[in-house]
Amino acid sequence: MRRNSPGSTISVATRRARNTPSLVGLLRNPTQLIAFGFGAGLAPKAPGTVGSLVTVPLYLLLAPLPPAMYLALLAALFALGVWATARAERALGEHDHPGIVWDEVVGQLTALFLAPVAPLWLVTGFVLFRLFDIWKPFPIRWLNDRLTGGWGIMLDDLAAGIAAAACLHGLVWLHGH
Repeated sequence: MRRNSPGSTISVATRRARNTPSLVGLLRNPTQLIAFGFGAGLAPKAPGTVGSLVTVPLYLLLAPLPPAMYLALLAALFALGVWATARAERALGEHDHPGIVWDEVVGQLTALFLAPVAPLWLVTGFVLFRLFDIWKPFPIRWLNDRLTGGWGIMLDDLAAGIAAAACLHGLVWLHGH
């Protein structure tokens, strides 16, 4: 709890709720609209999971792209994320506010890169990314703990996506052999 004024306390959850923009607020602020995953970050429970989940249909649209084009788009989305999440973080006054889910969007797209378009592999890629994003084994936690701003928000999820992709492709390979 933090004292807001003499005699009153405000919980972190209450402060966060006050700092979270509404859908109308997001529509008025394109930077926060991007950072909040076009509204996915407004989910009242598990916004990071919701951000990852809404990314799966986006992957289905992007999966047919040639790998080089997919990676170029992923790099552009990452760069956009560094910029948008840094601005949203400053506006909200909180590092990596839970509603900022653009990092989950990019991380999930990374995890699914070149994944077979089949329910088993999409679910496996989704679960692996969420596990790495939540568990944060080294070096993911190291990135999360030491980097700030947009780079800090984005890089740990990119690393979680890379780890998930490596595991996913290992499982696909094992399944095929």
